[in-house]
Amino acid sequence: MMTTPPAAPTIVLTGATGFVGSHLKKALLDQGYRVIGLGRADLGRDAESLAAKMAGAVALINLAGAPVITRWSETYKEKMRQSRIDLTQKLIDAMALMAAPPAVFISTSAVGYYASHCVHSEEKGRKGEGFLSDLAHDWEQTALQAEKHGIRTVIFRFAVVLGRNGGALQKMILPFKLGLGGVIGTGKQAFSWIHLNDLLRAHFAALDSPSYRGIYNLTAPKPTTNYHFTKTLGRVLHRPTILPVPTFMLKMVFGEGATILVDGQAAVPKRLLDNGFVFDFPELEDALRNCVKADKT
Repeated sequence: MMTTPPAAPTIVLTGATGFVGSHLKKALLDQGYRVIGLGRADLGRDAESLAAKMAGAVALINLAGAPVITRWSETYKEKMRQSRIDLTQKLIDAMALMAAPPAVFISTSAVGYYASHCVHSEEKGRKGEGFLSDLAHDWEQTALQAEKHGIRTVIFRFAVVLGRNGGALQKMILPFKLGLGGVIGTGKQAFSWIHLNDLLRAHFAALDSPSYRGIYNLTAPKPTTNYHFTKTLGRVLHRPTILPVPTFMLKMVFGEGATILVDGQAAVPKRLLDNGFVFDFPELEDALRNCVKADKT
């Protein structure tokens, strides 16, 4: 007698068409999950419609959010808040309506939460000042409300994600290849980063292990500076890095949004390491060489 194979576990994913989201979706599918991507049309609906769409899901991963590296008008600031805080609240409201809500909710934040001095762990981190830090704080506090509904909640504070064919590195790599790469401002600002492969592995660890709960820095173990990152990328590409990008030019282009590039945060992944997570790419040069090598294939 033939038996029906068990249905694949379902994961709901927002931001599935973005750089990180598209890679995470593929990785989940490769591991045998069924993935439901929530696009703009879905996210524009009410909580009841979202609850119906998510029925049967074992996990919800929220990667949605308007880009931050752009010029910040007051209107755009509100868009950034709505795409993070308001959307997260709607997702939580939807899960609260479900008879069987997802067992785990993985939400996103950024190391921009931290002040631009000192090295920050999750336990000894100091919140920064300004719009970006306030945005991250409010986003996290909203996401943590899922715990009130019995949903295990994990929040990953992203560093700059290094991967091939997309993301921050793709925007940087062309000017570097042309010999036009250089430090930003003084180059002394901190630069936290993570290789895409390690980011994906951390998401799987959070899905699989009930011990993951609360806020985690999703960064490589060794933060660096903009100067060291610039010189390392130039060395990997065999290109000079002699043309600095003045701070005033960035402020002319991005206005207040230039703080993303001019300031920086040094964060370490203490909680990931305490959980036994082992990074495939703990060293910046190895990570960049992997990305550049992959980019050539």
